[in-house]
Amino acid sequence: MSLDRRKFVGGSVVTGAGVALAGAAGAPAAAVGVQGSGGRGHGRRRERYAFTVMGTTDLHGNVFNWDYATDAEFDDAAHNDVGLAKISTLVADVRREKGRHNTLLIDAGDTIQGTQLAYYYAKVDPITDPDGPVHPMARAMNAIGYDAAALGNHEFNYGIPVLRKFEESCDFPLLGANAVDAKSLRPAFRPYVMKRLRTPHGREVKVAVLGLTNPGIAIWDKAHVQGKLAFPGLVEQAAKWVPKLRSMGADVVIVSAHSGTSGTSSYGDQLPYVENAAVLVAEQVPGIDAILVGHAHVEVSERRVRNEQSGREVVLSEPLKWGQRLTLFDVVVEWRRGRWEVGSVGSRVLNSNAVAEDRRITGLLRAEHRKVVAYVNRVIGRSKAEMTAAQAPVRDTPILDFIAFVQAEVVRKALAGSAYASLPVLSQASCFSRTATVPEGDVTIRSMAALYPFDNTLEARVLTGAQVRAYLEFSARYYVRTAAGDGPVDPSKITNADGTPDYNYDAVSGVSYEIDIAKPAGQRIGKLMFDGKPVDDAARFVLAVNNYRASGGGNFPHVAAAEQVWSTSDEIRNLIIGWVQENGEIDPVKFASVAWKLTRDGVPVF
Repeated sequence: MSLDRRKFVGGSVVTGAGVALAGAAGAPAAAVGVQGSGGRGHGRRRERYAFTVMGTTDLHGNVFNWDYATDAEFDDAAHNDVGLAKISTLVADVRREKGRHNTLLIDAGDTIQGTQLAYYYAKVDPITDPDGPVHPMARAMNAIGYDAAALGNHEFNYGIPVLRKFEESCDFPLLGANAVDAKSLRPAFRPYVMKRLRTPHGREVKVAVLGLTNPGIAIWDKAHVQGKLAFPGLVEQAAKWVPKLRSMGADVVIVSAHSGTSGTSSYGDQLPYVENAAVLVAEQVPGIDAILVGHAHVEVSERRVRNEQSGREVVLSEPLKWGQRLTLFDVVVEWRRGRWEVGSVGSRVLNSNAVAEDRRITGLLRAEHRKVVAYVNRVIGRSKAEMTAAQAPVRDTPILDFIAFVQAEVVRKALAGSAYASLPVLSQASCFSRTATVPEGDVTIRSMAALYPFDNTLEARVLTGAQVRAYLEFSARYYVRTAAGDGPVDPSKITNADGTPDYNYDAVSGVSYEIDIAKPAGQRIGKLMFDGKPVDDAARFVLAVNNYRASGGGNFPHVAAAEQVWSTSDEIRNLIIGWVQENGEIDPVKFASVAWKLTRDGVPVF
């Protein structure tokens, strides 16, 4: 497939062609700025102008304050709310306070994946069909009036055609300075947008927004982007573009970066670029005033980072995911030496649970919402028993066995008649949500979607027995080292060692083993057996594994470099739904087992 770079490639990028105005007419002076005295020398008054850049990130397909998995309003322990309809109310409030033409609204990526609403319009009633629907996220963001959005890694989950169709539907540019054509290395998306804000002083303030995305796309969505797109590092591309933006007359430079602040990478050293590089960009690239951070799903109201070259502070802020928070960057510029210079920048976040949904947005997309609710409540089969993930992090549970079972069956069928058909098939599964449940009785699409909420696809990789053991040892780092003894063990205190999330702990079906949590990490796997016999280090196995893990996500050993013998672009969620539709019944007796258990010096923990 040829990559449509559209009009954003080449000279139009460098010259800033197509630059948009923030507003067609100036607002009253009281609404757009303030003047203060104290200018240098001769008692001259210094002109000042204040404006606000609002920001969201990691919206993940949330328009309504609704949980499609529970078929109810969203709620969590902190009573957060979600969705663009809530964000729209906050944005309207800020615009009324500041004056519409003294504000900008941007996003830091991961927009079109994450809810059944997003999935429905990518796969069930796809926006890419001739005369297909407009993506609901585009309709909502257009109605709210976004000025720009950076590309997130999940924008690529459904392939480039879906992303391009979404891009066409947006009234604002999708920015990605480090998303380049794999052959020419020229920008495949618009790198930046330059906005002009009118001031009461007769001089415009030029605000550049530079978009940066995540280099991990190259491995997480390899099937979609290999040979088509490349993703250089954020620091390298910021160092290239920020000076250009300044030379083009940008008075203020805002970076919208789908990259966290930790300076670490989940995929180890597979790429020479850092995944969570926002702080590194602030430290190493002079000329940036503020960075809207995304990707990490954490709340950072304000973080100040000093640039190593200029000594100036850069303000970073990350609003919480799914539309739970709205970041405000409050910027004051002053007229000095014939140009606007940044006098101060501060940031804060607003909580969307403090306001009602904007009825304009919910009304706009009510039909789409109802259609998706009906879709996810469709009954596709029955379960003979309830299965829950509540104990999945510490016990071998039927609910994870079911995921692994379906994956293994799909891989065995796919490899039938091939040179790998005789190899034993193992299967990994992670606990994505401890609240996931498969009810006894009717099973719906939404109950299966809740069981596997991510859009991971399935692969088959060949590992040796020794590599399987190393894989399990790495996974077992998830447990807190706990001394042997007679006292009971509190399950809530032995997991998530060193901050390891539940989704980075894998149980592997097809072999049996023990995990001795009294031993140090790296020495915990014992009694590793296949078919009743100790696993030979030289034996060969096929591992059914999700694409995130196979691509290096979590930095598990060996799997990313292992031979790939099969893959599919269909999501594991859909494979599970398809299995239930085909078989009609989920019977734990057919797949549940106790193949692994926790011990302390060989004594079972539970």
